[in-house]
Amino acid sequence: MTPKNIRLLFGAALLAALGAGFGLAQLIPHTEHAAHVKGDDHDDHDDHDDEAPEGVVILTARQIEASGIGIVAVGRGGGNETRLTGRVESALDARTAISAIVGGRVEQVQVAPGSPVEAGQTLVVVISGEAATLRANAEAAAAEAEASRLEYRRDSNLVELGVVARRELEASRARSLAADAAARAAQAQVVAAGAPDAQGRVAIVSPIAGVVGTVQVTPGGFVAAGGGVAEVSNPAQTELVFTAPPALAAQVISGSRIEVRSPSGDFEAVVLGVAANVREQGNATLIRARPVSGVLPPAGSPVTGVIVTDRQEDGLTVPADAVQTVDGRSVVFVATDEGFRATPVLAGRQAGGHIEILNGLDGSERIVGINAFLLKAELAKGEAEHSH
Repeated sequence: MTPKNIRLLFGAALLAALGAGFGLAQLIPHTEHAAHVKGDDHDDHDDHDDEAPEGVVILTARQIEASGIGIVAVGRGGGNETRLTGRVESALDARTAISAIVGGRVEQVQVAPGSPVEAGQTLVVVISGEAATLRANAEAAAAEAEASRLEYRRDSNLVELGVVARRELEASRARSLAADAAARAAQAQVVAAGAPDAQGRVAIVSPIAGVVGTVQVTPGGFVAAGGGVAEVSNPAQTELVFTAPPALAAQVISGSRIEVRSPSGDFEAVVLGVAANVREQGNATLIRARPVSGVLPPAGSPVTGVIVTDRQEDGLTVPADAVQTVDGRSVVFVATDEGFRATPVLAGRQAGGHIEILNGLDGSERIVGINAFLLKAELAKGEAEHSH
């Protein structure tokens, strides 16, 4: 067989092997492939070949990333954690009961229950004799004030001519000032009565935007001064109301933060106000709050909250998941050049998802704050293997 025929035969055999599914990898010498795999395995486990110091877990960067272990700095703070129960309620400025300022006959009812209204929109028109009288008195007082001003101006001119004594000028000036004051008072009464027109019609308006809840008058009926006309509320304007122990009233201030859990998710809220010794709540403290961002669940939804009081800015804290129990001791895993060292600590109070560290850390360390339990398991596995 000629060399050319030998090359053709070898090429045909190579094509047949590829077509059978062996692939190029099967043609690589086994010893070379094995050496490559061994090298990769050595890269991943090189650190494990050496004996790890006691209490130290050694992981490669690839293993840390794959396990989701998070390294954080030691925090500052601490305090007492109190759990609260509450609900979502309409905000205090989101509901109003509207009353008639003056008594009279209901001429028009321009809304119905469920009607959306804007701030300043007319709800009911009332015709009131009292309002008409107030308007007339205001107009009369304004006319009297104008007449007094003209008289004072005339006396001023006559004084310059020597016809009127200065004493009379001073008297006319006093009458003018008194008339002006009476006119202002009469006009203020008109404004307080709803600014009726000359016929005594008063438009009763909504002070807020929202939805009409109830309408308590009908056209043709009579409404007394102070009588209820309608109720308006804004269901979109809500706030959080928590019930707290009375002792908490002196520790919570406006601006404090609350971690809130609701049916629609967790969020942070800021305290708006604190009311102590609310009788209808059994002398409990009521805490009003609004979310820092986002929209609250519907009114009536139950919520729970956690508030931290008696904060200590100079204390050391770590995430609650960072503290693990190893051989009956509380430890945190501190990141070092050689790995993660289980460092014994003295844990204090837990508040806001963090635990105070009273002893064992100086605050400069970087620790494992996420998935620290994986290092605990790895440490236990290493100790078990070492014992065998």
